[in-house]
Amino acid sequence: MPLGLEVASALKADLGIIVCRKFALPMNPEGGLGAVADDGTMILDEEVIARDGISREQIEYEANQVKANVKQRSLRYKGEAAQARLTGKTAIIVDDGLASGVTMTVAVEAVRHRNPREIVAAVPLASATGYRRAAGVANRVIACVVGTMPKFYLADFYRSWRDVSDDEVDRLLRRWRQGQEI
Repeated sequence: MPLGLEVASALKADLGIIVCRKFALPMNPEGGLGAVADDGTMILDEEVIARDGISREQIEYEANQVKANVKQRSLRYKGEAAQARLTGKTAIIVDDGLASGVTMTVAVEAVRHRNPREIVAAVPLASATGYRRAAGVANRVIACVVGTMPKFYLADFYRSWRDVSDDEVDRLLRRWRQGQEI
């Protein structure tokens, strides 16, 4: 969210929010089975599911947990506000990085339903796998760094890594909506 606000501010662009989350592999929260977006769009990483022998029941359980969280956060951040119109526009989807690329993929697919002219995935860093996955669905992917190491963790590229709290997102959105400098 903080990075998206910076990009929107620098470009003097409209800001929209896509709440999406990956759902984790059982016993491995860093790994992802798939992801879901706030409009109900869901993707699965069939390669990981087959490789790890994940059952449909496990997938359904993990997906339902994440769907509830995504719905709750979407209502919190967006309320009942109408989504920004994207028809014929360039949509830039910003994230803090792409590890597997699964959350960016679901975000792109969710935005695609809104008929933009072009979808750009913009991140400061990506794994080679995440970059390829995003490039397969977005019109363009912009990444400052693409890492090719076998174990890729976004936190390794940041001086100070932390999850952004819901309260911080609320505060940033309030300031944005009031037209204050972020």
